Amino acid sequence: MLEISGLTWAATIGLIVGLLALDLVLAAARPHRVGFREATAWSVFYVLVAVAFGVWFAMAYGGDFGTQYFAGYIVEKSLSVDNLFVFVIIMSTFAVPEEHQHKVLTFGIILALVMRVIFIALGAALLSLFSFMFLLFGLLLIYTAVQLFRHRDEDPDVEDNPVVRTARRVLPISDDYVGGKLTTRVDGRRVVTPLVIVLLAIGSIDLLFALDSIPAVFGVTAEPFIVFVANAFALLGLRALYFLVKGLLDRLVYLSTGLSIILAFIGVKLILHWAHSDISESVPEIPTLLSLGVIVAVLAIVTVASLIKTRRDPSLRAHAGSLRAHKAAQAEERDR
Repeated sequence: MLEISGLTWAATIGLIVGLLALDLVLAAARPHRVGFREATAWSVFYVLVAVAFGVWFAMAYGGDFGTQYFAGYIVEKSLSVDNLFVFVIIMSTFAVPEEHQHKVLTFGIILALVMRVIFIALGAALLSLFSFMFLLFGLLLIYTAVQLFRHRDEDPDVEDNPVVRTARRVLPISDDYVGGKLTTRVDGRRVVTPLVIVLLAIGSIDLLFALDSIPAVFGVTAEPFIVFVANAFALLGLRALYFLVKGLLDRLVYLSTGLSIILAFIGVKLILHWAHSDISESVPEIPTLLSLGVIVAVLAIVTVASLIKTRRDPSLRAHAGSLRAHKAAQAEERDR
């Protein structure tokens, strides 16, 4: 059992909040188009921060907990890349100006982190009270993996999002972004800008990703502190990573397939853990180190395979994957 002092919790949360505040201040104080060099520098910085924390954590609390942290971090980082696909779709759907994308991403990351904190607390409480939650989490991940694989060649329909539809119906919306403001006045009437709709779209998508990512990381560690820091450090670098790889995302044609394999693998790991604990100790468990190796291997294979495939056929475009078929796709199936 991992024992984390109140001081360590406070210092860790302070570090994360400080980095988030830095991101927010930069986004608000100097709206600009983020170039490749700047995105690379920030991406490297956040990865180094996450790695440095992992090294310190392993030295302070032992190699096993350190391995759990790095496994959880890699799982969350890989899922966050799929998150980026959806961010790209939202930005293009709502034609967000490049100078405001930095701000949108920072708010999106804060929303994602808040939702994950809530789900981590709920998940940890449920797992401590009811061991069969490992079984339910495992089945949820396997179901998600199957759905993601089935609809791996689709993208989420942002316009069909119920939160977005309701907001469009209820809120008065201006025609342009008005310098990145959330509200403005049109003919003496207070209205919201399209930026509010974009933030609502990203927030609702973040909620869906939290429902998948939290059970996934609980599959490699049952320690709430590790789940929290793995999520936090994976999300902190998401803003810079977006600007760094958004041109590369279209080439990762097998990423959704790889993520579905990883989610199914972790689902099986959770079910085996439940069976080992509640049914018989003779049921084997999957070691964390093996999980880390499988996750890294799957990500490496799908990345290399994707780049080879798109090099041979440059017309191919990657998709984020969806957990349900679009209405258009469903109509095509009926027509067949």
